[in-house]
Amino acid sequence: MQWKTRVTDMLGITYPIIQGGLAHLAYADLAAAVSNAGGLGQVTAMSLGNPELLKEEMRKVKQMTDAPFAVNFAIGAHDRPFIPYIEAALEEGMEIATITGGNPKPVFQALEGTNVKKLVLVAAKRQAQKAEELGADAVIVVGQEGGGHLGRDDLGTMVLVPQVVDAVKIPVIASGGIGDGRGMMAALSLGAEGIEMGTRFIATKECVDANPLYKKALIEGSEQDTVIIKRSLGAPARAISNAWTDKILELEKANAGYTELKDYISGSTNKKYIHDGKLEEGYAWAGQVLGMIKDEPTVQELFDSMIAKAEEIRCKWR
Repeated sequence: MQWKTRVTDMLGITYPIIQGGLAHLAYADLAAAVSNAGGLGQVTAMSLGNPELLKEEMRKVKQMTDAPFAVNFAIGAHDRPFIPYIEAALEEGMEIATITGGNPKPVFQALEGTNVKKLVLVAAKRQAQKAEELGADAVIVVGQEGGGHLGRDDLGTMVLVPQVVDAVKIPVIASGGIGDGRGMMAALSLGAEGIEMGTRFIATKECVDANPLYKKALIEGSEQDTVIIKRSLGAPARAISNAWTDKILELEKANAGYTELKDYISGSTNKKYIHDGKLEEGYAWAGQVLGMIKDEPTVQELFDSMIAKAEEIRCKWR
């Protein structure tokens, strides 16, 4: 069966499946594997120490695949300026950019005059409309089931996606709570023309930077094993529940400000869990979909199972 949508046409991919930006995890091995399987892999720009390292990572992807891949710019999550990273990615031939965590306008200005496709992560209908006005080629709509940073309105994917589909003319990509072919077909039935998955791709063989204990927590955990942190800072985000997130929530309940929280929610603390496997000395992002993750396949095996299930459903619909 063919899986042709405006998203597949725009991005030059076989299946309308996009790998999330995944801070500190979305590097060459995973990005290339996703692109080789027919989806769109991504490299996380701002998790790399400097723009030259981004160029090196992009070169690694190109050595591993001839298929398209994207570069993700999490513009609200780091103190470093992101424009030098955009310039480096352009020098290395970036064709697709995704923007998360902030106002995409400065990124769009930096990309003006290029043919780079621009995908913007949003968590509300108004954000999607604004992204379209600014010149986004597509929006990625994340529901509150997702891992990492979410919207403030606690709207689920099933409710939010069709609202955004009705509100914009550009393609909509659904994210949050999707981890298999059933979720993909549900998203397409809502009017989305593609899906993005983050948490599910962490528990794959090619996500080599994720510590085995992190993957084990995803495979053995349930949908009840996540919590929302950083809500008091106006930046709600879903993480695996542990002693560390308990402490964060305790501080938030006591009206702690950013200064008191910053050491608990820093990128280095995140890496203690996801890279070093120190499960009680840091935190890890994960969506509620972790309750559906039961194994650690290769990316190709994951795609094969997803497409097989999706095609089974399509046949039933006919």
